[in-house]
Formats: sequence, C-alpha cells, structure tokens
Amino acid sequence: MRAESQGRIGRLFIYTLLFLCALYYLAPLYVMLTTSVKTLDEIRSGNLLDLPHQISLQAWQKAWSGACTGVSCEGLAPYFWNSVRITVPAVLISTMIGSVNGYVLAHWKFRGSEIVFTALMVGCFIPFQVVILPMARLLGLAGLSNTTTGLVMVHIVYGIAFTTLFFRNYYVSVPDELVKAARIDGAGFFRIYRSVILPLSLPIFMVCFIWQFTQIWNDFLFGVVFGGTDAQPVTVALNNLVNTSTGVTEYNVNMAAAIIAALPTLGLYLVAGKYFVRGLTAGAVKG
Repeated sequence: MRAESQGRIGRLFIYTLLFLCALYYLAPLYVMLTTSVKTLDEIRSGNLLDLPHQISLQAWQKAWSGACTGVSCEGLAPYFWNSVRITVPAVLISTMIGSVNGYVLAHWKFRGSEIVFTALMVGCFIPFQVVILPMARLLGLAGLSNTTTGLVMVHIVYGIAFTTLFFRNYYVSVPDELVKAARIDGAGFFRIYRSVILPLSLPIFMVCFIWQFTQIWNDFLFGVVFGGTDAQPVTVALNNLVNTSTGVTEYNVNMAAAIIAALPTLGLYLVAGKYFVRGLTAGAVKG
C-alpha cells in the first residue's frame, strides 16, 4: 500500500508539473488569440488576460488583405503565397536529394564517402551569416537575385546537409542483407532504391518534411537578404507590419498577423507531429 501511495504521489507531481509547463507555453498563444478578436477600445480598457466581450474578425481581415507592411497596404496575403511558392518546392527537392544522398552514403560505399559525410555534417553547423555573401554572389552570377526561384535554391542548398544526415542515419538501420539480396537478383541502383528503400522510408520522410518546412517557412534572414520586393516571404512582411510606425499601433491586427504567419507550421505539427518523433527514433538503433 505504501508503494502504491508513493506511486500515486509521484504521478500527481508529474502531471501537475506537465500541466504547469503546458500552461506556461500556451499562455502566449491564448493572449494572441484573445487579443486578435478584440477591438482596439476593448484592448485599451481591459486586461490582457480578459476574454473578449464580443468577438470581432475585422483584425484578421485587415491583417490578411489590408494592413500596411511598409509602403504596401495589401496585407499578408501576397507574402503568404510567396512563402508557399518558396517552401513547397524547396522542401520536396531538398528532401528527395537528401534521400538519395543518404541511400548512397549508407549502402553504396565509395572512396572518400566518409569524407563527404563529414563535410555534410560540418555543413549542418555553418551559421547562416557565413554563407550570405557567397550565396549572394552566386545568385547574382546566375541572374536569380531578388527572385522566388533564387530563394528556393538557397533553401535547397542549405537544407541538403540536414536531410542527407537524417536519411543516412536512418538508412544505416536498414539491413545490408536486403540490399545485397536485391543486387544478387539483378536490381540496379535505382531499382533497389525504388523497391527496397523507399517503402521503408515514410517515417524519415515525415521527419525531413516537418523539419524543412518549419525551417524554411520561419526563415527571416534569407528572406530579407535575398527576397526582392515581389519575393519576400511572410516572415519579412510580418516584421514590416509590426514595425510600421505610421498611425496607431493596432495590437489586434499584429496578433492576428502573427497567428496567420504561424498557422501552417502549427497545423503541420498537429497533423504529423507523432510521425516526427517516430521517425527520429526509428533509426536510432542499428539492426
């Protein structure tokens, strides 16, 4: 009985701690949501934590299609779709290239493969600031400066090191016997990849999709440096909107804009978060 009592107290302590942590991390989201559906008069006269007396979606409408982001007053809509056009191809291409690279480094050893893998690992730890000038030079020579295509290329190049690392570590856990058996049966490089490796790769593909999507969608530095007037992502527009100094500061519009910018990543984690954890742990043990 004493052991059961201690176990209940321990579980109660853990659940209480988890509840407090969840409350701490969800409090800002609560403030953002409630503020975004209040009027300015209610925000000025009320408490930050008060529930709205009357829900209003005008701030959301203005943040989407009417708020000023610098000299432009078109809201976040065009920049949101810029982020979509940048993120989707960059995620897909960098993930597929990383998958092939990881497959090669795990099951098709060649002279210098360990050096290549070490170089890719080093690439994961290179700060954004280090690659800005070389990338700006290359984009200028290629005629892709201040374009959506240029930003896609930047994110693909920077993301390949991460996706290759993820896929290589996952594919190492695939038994070599499977690949050798396919070779004996006459399967070539791409046939083995398509028929043996790909069917086992859903968990790690989800990891890379979520990782790359989050990194690219939330990127600000590359967007502000390499994105021209017509190619800026939503994060740059959000910064411009919040820091616009003309007129009255509309906190409800700012909060609504911040939630709009965060919705895709929040939705992705809610839908596929369990696959992210499953994929990270799936390749943790060899065999």
